[in-house]
Amino acid sequence: MDLPMSWLKEYTDVNVGIKDYVEDITMSGSKVEGYTALAGEIKNVVTGYIKAIEKHPDADKLQICTIDAAQGKDLTIVTGAQNINVGDYVPVALDGSVIAGGKEIKTGALRGVESEGMLCSIEELGCDRHDFPEAPEHGIYIFPEAVELGKDAIEILDIKDVVVEFEITSNRPDCFSILGLARETAVTYKNEFRYPEIVVKEEGEGKIDEMISVEIQNPELCPRYIARAVKNVKIGPSPRWMRKRLRAAGVRPINNIVDITNYVMLEMGQPMHAFNIDCISDRKIIVRNARADEKIVTLDGAERTLNESMLVIADPEKAVAIAGVMGGENSMISEDAEAILFESANFNGPNVRITAKNVGLRTDASSKYEKGLDPNMALDAVNRAVQLVEMLGIGEVVPGMVDCYPNQRKPWELSYSPQWINKFLGTEISEEEMQITFERLGLIVDPAKHTVIVPTYRPDLEAQADLAEEVARFFGYDKIPDTLASGTPTVGKKTYEQSVTALVKDTMISDGLCEAMTYSFESPKVFDKLMIPAESKLRETVTISNPLGEDFSIMRTVSFNGILTSLSTNYNRRNEQAGLFEVARVYIPKALPLTELPHEIPTLTVGMYGNMDFFDLKGIVEHLFDVLGLSNSVEYLPEKEIVWMHPGRTASVKVNGDTVGYLGELHPVTAKNYEIGTKAYMAVLDLEKIIAYADRNVTYKPLPKFPGMTRDIAMLVKENVTVKEISDIIKKNGGEYLESIELFDVYQGAQIEAGYKSVAYSISFRSADKTLADTDIADAMQAILKDLATELDAQLRDK
Repeated sequence: MDLPMSWLKEYTDVNVGIKDYVEDITMSGSKVEGYTALAGEIKNVVTGYIKAIEKHPDADKLQICTIDAAQGKDLTIVTGAQNINVGDYVPVALDGSVIAGGKEIKTGALRGVESEGMLCSIEELGCDRHDFPEAPEHGIYIFPEAVELGKDAIEILDIKDVVVEFEITSNRPDCFSILGLARETAVTYKNEFRYPEIVVKEEGEGKIDEMISVEIQNPELCPRYIARAVKNVKIGPSPRWMRKRLRAAGVRPINNIVDITNYVMLEMGQPMHAFNIDCISDRKIIVRNARADEKIVTLDGAERTLNESMLVIADPEKAVAIAGVMGGENSMISEDAEAILFESANFNGPNVRITAKNVGLRTDASSKYEKGLDPNMALDAVNRAVQLVEMLGIGEVVPGMVDCYPNQRKPWELSYSPQWINKFLGTEISEEEMQITFERLGLIVDPAKHTVIVPTYRPDLEAQADLAEEVARFFGYDKIPDTLASGTPTVGKKTYEQSVTALVKDTMISDGLCEAMTYSFESPKVFDKLMIPAESKLRETVTISNPLGEDFSIMRTVSFNGILTSLSTNYNRRNEQAGLFEVARVYIPKALPLTELPHEIPTLTVGMYGNMDFFDLKGIVEHLFDVLGLSNSVEYLPEKEIVWMHPGRTASVKVNGDTVGYLGELHPVTAKNYEIGTKAYMAVLDLEKIIAYADRNVTYKPLPKFPGMTRDIAMLVKENVTVKEISDIIKKNGGEYLESIELFDVYQGAQIEAGYKSVAYSISFRSADKTLADTDIADAMQAILKDLATELDAQLRDK
């Protein structure tokens, strides 16, 4: 937001220098980006009078002028301009002067004649013909009337000003206006705020109801629409004072009607639009949603394609404007327009922002509407616009207005406690001073009830803490004394889920794995690489509505594509071995199309290749379950149904009988699809279930006092018998003294019958209260050997 200081001073007094103003207004909460002195670079350009003109003796297109610029002597200046005459008053750049663009002017010879300066065009003074319509298109600017000689031409033209650039936060839409910043300035300096007196004479003939009617079909997107009409319009340039203010605020003057709408938008923060009323069919305005693929040519000459989510201003036949963005070319004001319609409306901010983005047209109006403007400002704005029409004498205002305002926004009440505010701020500000601040801000204060009525242009004031902030920023943040922090201190800590997850990561790192982080967005092609069947539920995914591309168009339902891609990268860059893990989420939709958020399952994925095998991976997983207190609850069963895993070298993992994941060797075809030219191993575990089962309670036992007893057994079993089957039989029959079971040998080969294998176990027994004798474990060993023989057809080996 650009704020010309000359415009600001119409509404409040500022009696400090620009540097002090910038610092003071920043300290009161309005962030200043910087300030610019308009025409500040132009120096030593004065008014002069042409006393004589003669042709240059050696150049047909040059003239030699004798200039009186009140410098103690007449100046000789050579110029190529042909629009000057004796008796004209012109701007003169003296020797050593600087004109627009930083160009320095020096005395020098032109075709043998010394020129002691330069006569200036309006462009060389940093302006253009929109600022000064009387200026020639090509040539020297001539003052329209006599001026005092030798005076600063910049001051005579009144183009010197200082413009302060503010960065306004989106919660303060009232400050996107000169009046809003003037109110902030007035409160900062405790000066009077002068709101413009708006009085409309309404001297036009007829009634507004006879000229136009308005219908709002979507009041949610258009809470208010006001229309006023002006007859006998005279289109032409705006007066210089208005053009100067618009230019200083960064808006190019166009003509008096357009300039009035821009002037009101800058002054009051309410965008406005003017229609040629003769272009409105049936003299009826309809505020409606656009039709699918409806087209409109906007004022910039471009055709825009609309959709049903966008709001348009229309008549019964066509759209005449994109609401809150830009008017249509079919209703633009031409120079022969005799009657115009001023629109002052309020539109839904988010809808305007989305519309402007979709049609590729962000305007000054849309940038204000998207902040969420006060619908009550629309009335003052339209009255201010027609008041300016009357002030400039360019039309007659038709009595009355059409004001459609179905759901009025009303002020709201807030309670406050001076004691609470002082405690909250750590200050000792008097209640009276607080009330004065509230009143200066436009709040209506009830001292007896300690309440304020908040005007609708301050949507940011919602609670007592907001009122405290207003007190603090105008009291002065730098004046608030240092105090010790008060309140009850709290110590942040991780949730149970977070602490277990952190433990999982630490365990993986301690086992030599590196943590990976991969994208949650994936390509549908992943399912084909993993050979997942077309009918699988895993292919039912959450599809992203605005993806970066097809490769990032769905949310992953399997966790290991990223890990496999990383393993592939490592392998193809000749990394001999790699071990990675990732703790991330998969996204399982509960129903499609989505009616609620998907189920997000935290998942541990481990991937590795190189100098390692299945048992290395299984050892890592067993270590994790040991750390989580689940060693006695986990079991591993053969798994042949996971299509991307090797059917003979994969095990499902169960905890308390509930499947929590799997581990094993990657299917060779899957490895080939990922260009991994060696055996790779993976484990995928559902952390949501594992965290629920985890037992973090640690039980300590004293060191054993009595020696243990060990029995080794070796047996022949069929090669399809699993370690778990043997271990289960030993555990079942081991009795009360069984301490541990260890498999220490597996052999197949010479001296072993085909289809069989030799396995050897070490079984440990120990008692906590005595030294065991052979008789204490004899029954257990007999039961173990018996069940191994009967259930697994195991043959005990003597050697």
